[in-house]
Amino acid sequence: MNNILASVLLSVAGLLTLASQSHADYSTHPEAAEFIDSMVEKHHFAREDIVSWLRTATHQESIVKAMSRPAEKVKPWYQYRNHFISDQRIDGGVAFWEQNRQTLEKAERDFGVDPAIIVSIIGVETNYGSNTGSYKVVDALTTLAFDYYTYTDKRESRKRFFTAELENLFLLAREQKQNPVELKGSYAGAMGLGQFMPSSYRHYAVDYDSDQFADIWRNPTDAIGSVANYFAEHGWRQGEAVAVRANINSDPAEETVNKLVRPKQSLAELDSQGYKIMQSLPPETKAFPMRFSAKYGNEYWLGMHNFYVISRYNPRTKYAMAVFQLSELIRQKKCRQYNDCTPS
Repeated sequence: MNNILASVLLSVAGLLTLASQSHADYSTHPEAAEFIDSMVEKHHFAREDIVSWLRTATHQESIVKAMSRPAEKVKPWYQYRNHFISDQRIDGGVAFWEQNRQTLEKAERDFGVDPAIIVSIIGVETNYGSNTGSYKVVDALTTLAFDYYTYTDKRESRKRFFTAELENLFLLAREQKQNPVELKGSYAGAMGLGQFMPSSYRHYAVDYDSDQFADIWRNPTDAIGSVANYFAEHGWRQGEAVAVRANINSDPAEETVNKLVRPKQSLAELDSQGYKIMQSLPPETKAFPMRFSAKYGNEYWLGMHNFYVISRYNPRTKYAMAVFQLSELIRQKKCRQYNDCTPS
């Protein structure tokens, strides 16, 4: 899932109202004419094709309702963590790693991305492909582009976002020689094992097995290569730490923690503010402080550059921490089970 999508999902919680009308034929929607004209004039699609695809799209009220339940914002960390980190998901990650060992090793050589992180992303997003979404992507994106209303001044930005994703859906279908009305995904229009929005698919998906189709839905090879490419393009630094646990004597001010920005403070500076880490890392390493609500108190972490890169997939500290912790647990289980101890 890309970072713009995650921001859209979280901005709508509690602000939802449904459109006054539901459309069984989006080709006749009042706002569709401009979109159709744009696809014809800008991208040279046949008008009858766009009309035909929109005619098949159906308003899905369940999609709009689902957008108002962002787990990242509603659930405290310890509940959110339990949703993604379990023995089943750890074991599934070890099995996925073993089944795709050669591809993951190749992706690490080609892109410099930690295979444990690739496996963890696919585990968090779709439980290793077992839940890639059952909605027609064209239904999801037309519903959200044309019939998604809220009482906020961000309505136009959301409309633009999902309209652009609908545009990208038709473009990727043409580029990949797919039928756009048959592609399946999540309620927000994210697709495949790694849950790429159409724009992310067009920018980062790769045909990693060279069969002329970047199949992120059914082909783990292409999904692995695509996730690795996404991280490489967002600046993953091979061999660098992701996050470290920290201790602090007094609770820091709210405005100083969980600010998900590119790290600017050094560990030395954070140490002077009271953050103490047990690992030996270069004092000039840049990081930012985070606080998470554990079941019996708070826990504190310092996130480095690679933590920030994980958050480009979904810009929430809880999401990035779940990916990181799951990756470490998968790595440890794989080490014990197969005596194959890949360094982090």
